[in-house]
Amino acid sequence: MTSWKDELADLDIDGLIAKITTYNPNANPELLMAAFEYGGQMHFGQYRHSGDPYYTHPFEVAEILADMQLDDATIVTAFLHDTIEDTGSTYAEVSEKFGKEIAELVDGVTKLTNLQLSSSETKQAENFRKLFMAMSKDMRVILVKLADRLHNMRTIKAMRPDKQVQKSRETMDIYAPLAGRMGMQWMREELEDLAFHVLNPEGRSSIMRRFLRLQKESGDVIEKITSDIRHELSEAGIKAEAFGRAKKPYSIWRKMQEKDQSFSRLSDTYGFRVITKNEADCYRVLGVIHQRWRAIPGRFKDYISQPKSNGYRSIHTTVSGRDGKRVEVQIRTREMHEVAETGVAAHWSYRDGIRVENPFAVDPAKWIASLNERFEAADDHDEFLEHVKLEMYQDQVFCFTPKGEVVKLPRGATPLDFAYAIHTRIGDSCVGAKVDGIRVPLWTRIKNGQSVEIMTAEGQSPQATWIDIVQTGRAKAAIRKSLRSEDRDRFIRLGRELARVAFEHVGRKSTDKALATAANQLRLKDTDELLARLGSAELQARDVVQTLYPESVGEVDEIDRDTAVSGLEAGQDFDRANCCQPVPGERIVGITYRGKGVMVHTIDCDALAEMDEDTSRWVDLHWHSGKHPAIHTVSILLTISNDAGVLGRICTLIGEQKANISDLNFLDRKPDFYRLIVDVDLRDIEHLHAIMVALEADSDVAAVRRHRDISRKP
Repeated sequence: MTSWKDELADLDIDGLIAKITTYNPNANPELLMAAFEYGGQMHFGQYRHSGDPYYTHPFEVAEILADMQLDDATIVTAFLHDTIEDTGSTYAEVSEKFGKEIAELVDGVTKLTNLQLSSSETKQAENFRKLFMAMSKDMRVILVKLADRLHNMRTIKAMRPDKQVQKSRETMDIYAPLAGRMGMQWMREELEDLAFHVLNPEGRSSIMRRFLRLQKESGDVIEKITSDIRHELSEAGIKAEAFGRAKKPYSIWRKMQEKDQSFSRLSDTYGFRVITKNEADCYRVLGVIHQRWRAIPGRFKDYISQPKSNGYRSIHTTVSGRDGKRVEVQIRTREMHEVAETGVAAHWSYRDGIRVENPFAVDPAKWIASLNERFEAADDHDEFLEHVKLEMYQDQVFCFTPKGEVVKLPRGATPLDFAYAIHTRIGDSCVGAKVDGIRVPLWTRIKNGQSVEIMTAEGQSPQATWIDIVQTGRAKAAIRKSLRSEDRDRFIRLGRELARVAFEHVGRKSTDKALATAANQLRLKDTDELLARLGSAELQARDVVQTLYPESVGEVDEIDRDTAVSGLEAGQDFDRANCCQPVPGERIVGITYRGKGVMVHTIDCDALAEMDEDTSRWVDLHWHSGKHPAIHTVSILLTISNDAGVLGRICTLIGEQKANISDLNFLDRKPDFYRLIVDVDLRDIEHLHAIMVALEADSDVAAVRRHRDISRKP
């Protein structure tokens, strides 16, 4: 009869302990062995979907963490991370056998495992809050959880197909970006690629086939270019390591979508790294690279002088290499490389058998603490989730105050974001901005290296339109808070009247109990909060009624096309701009054209940049609230599988959303996929969102996004 010891015999615990003691001579082999045996005993008789003994999983998680050179407590936690949840073990027992520190870590991982992070938006926000709270107590909890997810993704093929898709989507949406935000880029790339393999196997296969074809045509490009770099460094007398690699399939696929380029035109399918002895050599290597190969303008980034917030430092440059192929070269020191590879995990790393403090490793709890501090200002779940996503998913730009101080902001940030990053008071009283000494509109996108000066005035307060201009969660939260507090009583009175009329319209009364119930359903603090949002137009009275009495909200008269927009002068005609195709529900602005009346643009339309100086032509416009007819054409860019029946099913899917297809235009026909633009007639922005979600959910749709064409400007 098989015993738990027999199951453990196939696992090389001696080899794992030897690996750990190599980088950490002060490790405790007895503690590691005791945890290994206790975990194996607790999980005895349990099996994975693949049929393997369950304990192979905790062991592999420990292997991943040992490769990251983490401490004993983290690796012991890996051995035990499922014991409290899945076996007869308890917190008290783990604490008694292995100490309170390890028991707390195991308990933290157990709590994270029980979070359903792929549930509804509101639930997801609550879970994110718990996730970050757990991380703020001890960052090692999330390191174990990430290693746990990595091994589960490596073995995901043993799961049911629907579970594979669910776990892969969760990995792509949450765990991969989180690993990247923590600086663990290698783990982010592997998690993304494993999830990509499940979510879009055809897309990944097409990338791999093209890679193989490219290798046949041009030989081993990586070896050739690496050899060239080493030769140039040797000639210059610089001692440094150089190596190259092919980018991961998902990374290439994402760049193809973002840049709207085919594989053959994509420049950076290969990446090369040069590891130097000191910082000065980094810049010497940069000079050697640029002397030997032509630098590509606009593709140089110096993250050594301006590090990322997760501690990442490196010089990035793209050059035209062999046969004109563009290649990216990253240059960094050994210590910078350790942080680039392991991110916050570098805080626990060892070098030459001694635990050392890497000067470039970010404090593992600092950015979590800063997130938690900002989240305290979030008044509801949606704002909290918005903060999380902005912090995790946005790249950064670095700009300067007039005194030369550096301010980090997410890409796409505006002078208003800059003002709120300095201080809420500065943001609230902002009346204008100068970028590099030139007066600019408040919706201008700030670029790397620009100097920003904010002009303020007493008595100024945030405008409702600012919500659509700013990008950062901090600015959005401050503006919303100010808007809600300013004239709050007036908003509450107005909201109460709006609620009364809306309820009477369906034969109901807006009693205090009804309003309190609606506030609870909408996850708002109390009735006053509900009424204030009604009065400030952040919430529609019709939505409040529908929350309580969905069957009572019947059909309403459609708004006539000629009266859909407010803000026009009597007799003034308007038309939608073809470049941005605005739809009801979006923030809009009008531009007057001689002989054409007023052309309506979305507030973020690129065509507006040409009219920055000519403000006399600008007209402040708004869509009338209510039901609009489905006559507003929007172009959607789709990448779909080239299979029988796929296009017909996509058209049916759009029809099921009660939308009409007015035109189809094929951009690219490949053996494995089609790229096409579909023109769809819609009611409003919510109608568009519903269609985009339905399309994105289809397994044969590889990519879907709204298509805007600046060349079609008036």
